Amino acid sequence: MMPLTRAAILAVGSELLTPTRTDTNSLFITEQLNLLGIDVVFKSVIGDDRRELEHGVRSGLARVDLLVCCGGLGPTDDDLTRVVVADVLGRSLVEDESITARIQARFQGRGLSMPEINRRQAMVPVGAEIIANPNGTAPGLWIEEGEQVIVLLPGPPRELKPMVRALVSGLLRARAGGEPVVRRVIRITGRSESHTDEALQPLYGEWARASVPIAATILASLGQIELHLSAHADSRAQAEVALNLATDRVLAVLGAVVYSTDGRGLEDVVGGLLADRRLTIAAAESCTGGLIMSRLTDVPGSSRYVERGVVVYSNRSKTELLGVPEEVIASHGAVSEPVAIAMAEGIRSRSGVDIGVGVTGIAGPDGGTAEKPVGTVVIAVASPSGSQVRTFRFVGGREMVKFQASQAALDMVRRMLQDPGTPREM
Repeated sequence: MMPLTRAAILAVGSELLTPTRTDTNSLFITEQLNLLGIDVVFKSVIGDDRRELEHGVRSGLARVDLLVCCGGLGPTDDDLTRVVVADVLGRSLVEDESITARIQARFQGRGLSMPEINRRQAMVPVGAEIIANPNGTAPGLWIEEGEQVIVLLPGPPRELKPMVRALVSGLLRARAGGEPVVRRVIRITGRSESHTDEALQPLYGEWARASVPIAATILASLGQIELHLSAHADSRAQAEVALNLATDRVLAVLGAVVYSTDGRGLEDVVGGLLADRRLTIAAAESCTGGLIMSRLTDVPGSSRYVERGVVVYSNRSKTELLGVPEEVIASHGAVSEPVAIAMAEGIRSRSGVDIGVGVTGIAGPDGGTAEKPVGTVVIAVASPSGSQVRTFRFVGGREMVKFQASQAALDMVRRMLQDPGTPREM
């Protein structure tokens, strides 16, 4: 039997076509398939529409040897996946009484009787193999059609993920035949996409000629650059060794602008540095409106190092809460380096922390001047060894300016903490 090497993913559900829901299952499935050397060549999001879903299934089967459908396995009228796939394959649906019994037992365990509509979840295309779902009522299905395989999975991630892991260690592993694909994400801030690419150009040829070739893709996103590296090798261990060498070369070329070599976000990296050094942090935010503290506290365990944050939007609050002298604001303006330093030092001394951050700026869309246009942001970081301050000019709308300012502030903290001169246990 031919090995599975090319896959497509169909994410099914009209809710995934609205602004309020995002398909994350396909990202997880892609990662897991890549570990087996199976490339995902395309994915689609399809609503609960019989004709569109049929078109998606037929299109997928015409192009790949593995088709993974997630969603649309519930008991209601708009759950069409198993019906459409059975129609496309020309197979009838029959009730699997073992599934019905398991669903009934699941309801009885909660003191309920099974609604009759749940019987639909026990309808299985003839010849399909059941994939157990320990966390829900909808079983998965493994269907072989000649050399091709169609996998049907429920949509809720808490149900889908353990089922995919079981497939990767079982049925899929037995059918996969490609080289494992291992990926790594290197994150960079403080340098443009073009400058990053220019610096890395000499490495691309070197990686292409290596015994384990490495493919590289640069992606620009708000406030950062992502370098995605992928390696095909006979084993995951070989790919990891190649990626480690490539990562070392990137660090040698780019230096301190690289803040993460394992895909972590900047708030996670900064939190790890603070926790390792047993340091605490507080922030006084004006234009960022608490975004810096929000990002830091998004990291589990951040209570170990986050002490407090204050939003000091008005000049009066800067004076009352942080002790910024009125004359400094009057002389230099609220958006100025002296005020940012006073904010950072004020929050540090008043909260009794090791690191204080002060941010003041003009996020827009109005409020700018010729001297200080919209996007002007001043950031200061204070520690026992002194204060650092920088003035930035960010582009974009209000939300973009706020995020870039939070990114720059966290990066200033990161660089200060990584400086060997920063004392431990201040």
